[in-house]
Amino acid sequence: MAEWGSLPIREELRDAHPYGAPQLDVPVRLNVNENPYPPSEAVRSSITQAVSQVTIDINRYPDREATVLRTKLAQYLGHSLTADRVWAANGSNEIWTQILSAFGGPGHSMLTFTPSYSMYQEYARNTFTTFVSAEKTPDYHVTAEIALEAITVHQPQVVAIASPDNPTGISLERDVLTRILEVAPGIVVVDEAYQEFSSRPSVVGLLADYPNLLVVRTMSKAFAFAGGRLGYAAASPQVIDALRIVRLPYHLSAITQAVAGVALDYRDEMLSQVDHIIFVRDQATKKLRTMGLTVVDSDTNFFLFGPFDHPHDTWGSLVDRGVLVRDTGVGNYLRTCIGTDEEMEIFFSALEDVLAEERTSS
Repeated sequence: MAEWGSLPIREELRDAHPYGAPQLDVPVRLNVNENPYPPSEAVRSSITQAVSQVTIDINRYPDREATVLRTKLAQYLGHSLTADRVWAANGSNEIWTQILSAFGGPGHSMLTFTPSYSMYQEYARNTFTTFVSAEKTPDYHVTAEIALEAITVHQPQVVAIASPDNPTGISLERDVLTRILEVAPGIVVVDEAYQEFSSRPSVVGLLADYPNLLVVRTMSKAFAFAGGRLGYAAASPQVIDALRIVRLPYHLSAITQAVAGVALDYRDEMLSQVDHIIFVRDQATKKLRTMGLTVVDSDTNFFLFGPFDHPHDTWGSLVDRGVLVRDTGVGNYLRTCIGTDEEMEIFFSALEDVLAEERTSS
């Protein structure tokens, strides 16, 4: 923790820690839900060409509206969306910050359902938005009763729902979402960061019927584009205009716009490993259950597994064997994402060793 001394830092930040998963130098890193398969040589070559072309005018500011990129994103999402109903930024993190800059702030609140993505509370803190939450069921679901009671009590300007959820991997039932949309006094933000891994339809299809719905997406996960930093949102033109008001000038570089555009042009190839990742996820779930562990059914490229008597000790034992997973602090579970076939073999071998060691010592 930094020693702030006389620096006039905000009081609520004095004991805070920067967000971030451990970045440890181990052979198998399965802790940040990345697509483990890099782009092909053809995609990398096209990205290089696009960057080279952009640098001809790199002395000029980029298109602050990212018109070409937003058009491609709208085409990717479908549902007759047009560019004026889509927005893009540096990762979904920036999208969320813009959402709360526009619709949160002093005197406004953001409601979410816990456990969920830990950054939501930090987005609220950083934008002076009051953070309120309601606890999910013991098996990590959001019911209509839980949601409607929390909305009635808190009357939030923003309701935040990750679906599929991180860290649980569980999707919100469609009928629960529609009931939330019908009673929420403000906007309802559905975070679909992992949608491409889900068998359920995207809620983008509900935008035409619910002007208070805002859908957040990212290219960091299924698109194998985490290093490209591109998040985006779909909503009504009025909601998009609100995000445009609070965006920083020229927030999205010309290079990012060009590279993300190439990734969308190669969308079929960039997403070509998604079906295999889903298959491996389902096979891994079955195998862990045969090992006597509980696995939470997931619509994503990760899942919770356990429970462990001392999850952080188990996490450390896996790290000692060269495997990094995530200790989320949820229900004595650990979380792993799906790696390559070779990485998953190493994961299972390490986990079997750790379980055997823990049984011997108990």
